[in-house]
Amino acid sequence: MHFFRVFLIVLFFSFQTQSQSKKYKIHTVAFYNFENLYDTVDDTFTNDDEWTPNGAQHWTTEKYQQKLKNLAKVLSEIGTPENSNAPTLVGGAEIENRGVLEDLIKEPKLQSLDLGIIHFDSPDKRGIDVALLYQKKYFRPTSFSNIPLIIYKKEVPKKEEQSEVLDDEIEVKKENKNRVFTRDQLLVSGFLEDEEIHIIVNHWPSRSGGEKATSLFREAAGKLNRKIIDSLQQINPKAKVLTMGDFNDGPFNKSIKTGLGAKGVKTEVAEFDVFNPFEELANKGLGTIAYRDSWNIFDQIIMTASLVKSDFSTFNFWKAGIFNRPYLIQNSGAYKGYPLRNTLSEAGFSDHLPVYVYLIKEF
Repeated sequence: MHFFRVFLIVLFFSFQTQSQSKKYKIHTVAFYNFENLYDTVDDTFTNDDEWTPNGAQHWTTEKYQQKLKNLAKVLSEIGTPENSNAPTLVGGAEIENRGVLEDLIKEPKLQSLDLGIIHFDSPDKRGIDVALLYQKKYFRPTSFSNIPLIIYKKEVPKKEEQSEVLDDEIEVKKENKNRVFTRDQLLVSGFLEDEEIHIIVNHWPSRSGGEKATSLFREAAGKLNRKIIDSLQQINPKAKVLTMGDFNDGPFNKSIKTGLGAKGVKTEVAEFDVFNPFEELANKGLGTIAYRDSWNIFDQIIMTASLVKSDFSTFNFWKAGIFNRPYLIQNSGAYKGYPLRNTLSEAGFSDHLPVYVYLIKEF
């Protein structure tokens, strides 16, 4: 039992003076955009040519192996020092295939964690997917599925097309031609120790083509996310759901505030609402990604009201953070101060910083 508790990371801390002697179990839940975690093999079914030895990125075995070491270092340290154990659950994005994840979890800094993998190939043209890594000794998955986001570019059929085919045939042609192929939303249900919890891992459509022009795509992603959460709450009104990902929008964008309906103030969160702790961090000027010398929080972990309670007789949300260490930041050049990403000369970490939340339980 002592050995078991040591690995559960028993945390001593206090929320109030009168509760200083209380003891808590703690689990870190994290999300990280791995930024172009490709192997070096050309996949004829996806657009990964640049991530090969002869491609534009000159992506060699040496660079790939260094990338794995870099990511493993980050994943082993997220959430410290409050929790000396690595994250129990890690959502990831920009992953080429299951093989790269199998290579990642074999890295020396991660191998002892005995990580499990949940991954599906998605229809994204670049061949990048989302996935969930989990420590098998703490989390037991019971079901998982990939839920597609079906979105289309708007386009009016030409007059000659309208005269040649029936209306329903026009619609079929339009859908086949104009669908925007993007990442599926990964839903995983299981037990964190003995408590049921649901995880949704996301990588919403990018801003390529302009933020306003593509906003409707992310709003649709937010609505799909809300639909998934609603369906879980219909089965169990007290369902504990964490939705995480690179949303390609910040906490105040319409996809988050309206599509998903996230609220950033705890006191405003009603029974079936969702709470976004990263809104507060955004208000403090913090960020996970930099663009034109401006920071934004695209990477977030949002949760149902059932996880936002002052009662810690079950696992509930304690606090959130952005994992930022000096080694993750460029220290010279035009992009000094930005996240240290891949370049032609070296394999970096990512153009995003990881995010995390703590779930704690009194015992």
